[in-house]
Amino acid sequence: MIEQTFLVMAALVVVALLFDFMNGFHDSANSIALMVSTRLLTPQAAVVWAAFFNFIAFLFFGLHVAKTIGSGIVSPAIIDNAVIFGALCGAIIWNVVTWWFGIPSSSSHGLVGGLVGAALAKAGWKAIIAQGLIKTSAAIILSPLLGLLLAIALSISLLWILEKSLPHQSERRFNKLQFLSSSLYSLGHGGNDAQKTMGIIAVLLYANGYLHGEFSIPFWVVLSCQIAMALGTLLGGWRIVKTMGMGITRIRPTGAFCAQTSGAVTLLLATSLGIPVSTTHTITGAIVGVGLSRRVSAVRWDVAARIVWAWVLTIPAAGLIAAIFWYLAKSFMG
Repeated sequence: MIEQTFLVMAALVVVALLFDFMNGFHDSANSIALMVSTRLLTPQAAVVWAAFFNFIAFLFFGLHVAKTIGSGIVSPAIIDNAVIFGALCGAIIWNVVTWWFGIPSSSSHGLVGGLVGAALAKAGWKAIIAQGLIKTSAAIILSPLLGLLLAIALSISLLWILEKSLPHQSERRFNKLQFLSSSLYSLGHGGNDAQKTMGIIAVLLYANGYLHGEFSIPFWVVLSCQIAMALGTLLGGWRIVKTMGMGITRIRPTGAFCAQTSGAVTLLLATSLGIPVSTTHTITGAIVGVGLSRRVSAVRWDVAARIVWAWVLTIPAAGLIAAIFWYLAKSFMG
């Protein structure tokens, strides 16, 4: 019986790392699309650049986001193998659906939705930690809004500062500065997103009695999650690159620098506060902000609206899928 429980848990750890890989695969467009669309790097070089900074992110951040996911949204007392299985299935299936249609949805909120959906199916609303869910839900609105406002402010400031500069000189200079802004953004991506899977694996280990005491993340979990995300980024979700890099608004090197820097600041702030935010939401808001700094008509609002609808649907859709898979798994994993 103990051996069977261990095998189930080990299989779930593998599924969690598969989700982490898919997170990197699905969200790699967020990190590389602007570098590719401005021809700073080839797609192959861009994913290597982004994957490297995704991997080393654990050297720069604490594990506050992992603790929020593992013990701050759903009561750890109701977590079992079936709940984790349902949560991961909800997040993975929703990721595949949105990737297939080229829609940049949030892997992060897919995981949160899956966790909440499986927990509700098992124990009802008493399983939900309201404060953590409210904080995470508020970030759905606040992270793209902050990215948008920062991008507008930075874009307008640079337009004013570079007013007398020759356009081609400015663009060449900021194309090189993208190496800095894109590396910061990829650090923020790896720092915030990989921690979500760390939290899931850690709470799974606690539920099966392999960890005890105060909530903590073993180093092997940290390292394996960073590797899985970096590998996913390395392979890249190419269906979404076109939407992010060219579909929302026309981006020049100066705009790419502004969007990446604004997105990076938002992600670094959220990670330091332990708030699991969406890299997709954040960079989309920043790209829209760059477009708005020129004029309202510079933004392709039909594409932006399609992305927003994906955001709205992510948590309930992933939650519904998770509840179904929890029901299917409860008899042999509960």
